[in-house]
Amino acid sequence: MLNEALAEEWLAYYQYWIGARVMEGPMRSEVEPELLLHADQELNHAVLVVERILQLGGTPLLNPNQWPTFSKCAYEEPTDPYVEEIMKQNLTGERCAIQRYQDIAEFTNGKDHATYQMAITILNEELEHEEDIEAWLNDLERMKEDFKKLRL
Repeated sequence: MLNEALAEEWLAYYQYWIGARVMEGPMRSEVEPELLLHADQELNHAVLVVERILQLGGTPLLNPNQWPTFSKCAYEEPTDPYVEEIMKQNLTGERCAIQRYQDIAEFTNGKDHATYQMAITILNEELEHEEDIEAWLNDLERMKEDFKKLRL
């Protein structure tokens, strides 16, 4: 489970990082720094997961080619750079990550306190990311509705 989470964190990091770089459209200047912050947080999650794997005597994934095989969360290539599409892709990834850490927390609750606490810590950040993205998508939708009213 932890190596799957590790693969997902690396893919999430890249999804956020590259999406922020190629993103186009309204709100880009507001959203880009936040996506880069989310990317950094995903990288920090990978650090926590690797440390826990090692503490448990396991071996973390050693080859990036393994990430897509181990990951249950899909990496979505940002072929459409429109800000709304980038955010929707990241929202899908966050929801998958939320499920991952809920599963780890349930599996370790009462059995492995350190892993449980790590999962809850990461879960809380993933929930914050989901809320951020949902708020941006709502703001973008309001902007589109306001623009339509102006055109009428």
